[in-house]
Amino acid sequence: MNDFYQETDDNTDRNTDMTDNLTDTTATGLKVRLDRDLKTALLAGDKDTAMILRGLKSAILYVEVAKGARDTGLPEDELLTILAKESKKRQESAGLYVQGGSQERADKELAEKAVIDAYLPAQLDEAAVKNCVAETVAELGATTPQQMGQVIGAVKQKLGTSADGSVIARLVKERLSS
Repeated sequence: MNDFYQETDDNTDRNTDMTDNLTDTTATGLKVRLDRDLKTALLAGDKDTAMILRGLKSAILYVEVAKGARDTGLPEDELLTILAKESKKRQESAGLYVQGGSQERADKELAEKAVIDAYLPAQLDEAAVKNCVAETVAELGATTPQQMGQVIGAVKQKLGTSADGSVIARLVKERLSS
């Protein structure tokens, strides 16, 4: 009978260890946070946030299946890239809705973008991106607009999702055109 209690205590320790693994900040940390926030939204009756989070989970699952990584998951940088693309889609949709005269729909898209942006790292200001562009141009020795793609790629590699690609492209173009 004493062995039974010992075995139960061991199982409890294993369950605790498994729960602890859910809160770590490995590549699945973002997915766990999405799951936790989805559960919270559902329990709170926040249908809009729940819908947005389900959409994000769906987008992630789609990429995981396409890359054959459904069981192993994606690295966090790829997850952040997916979220950045989803955020950019919302921004572009909002712009199109404004052009079409539908401010209500634009506001809805911007609200969704705000929820998604909460999961992304803070965006660098233009001055910080400009400094990175200047450093990269100097490192690569780029002097002509023909080298623009090379510089943009290097800057994106350095900054990741913390800077918008259109801002990087504009600043690189300005730098190499002058």
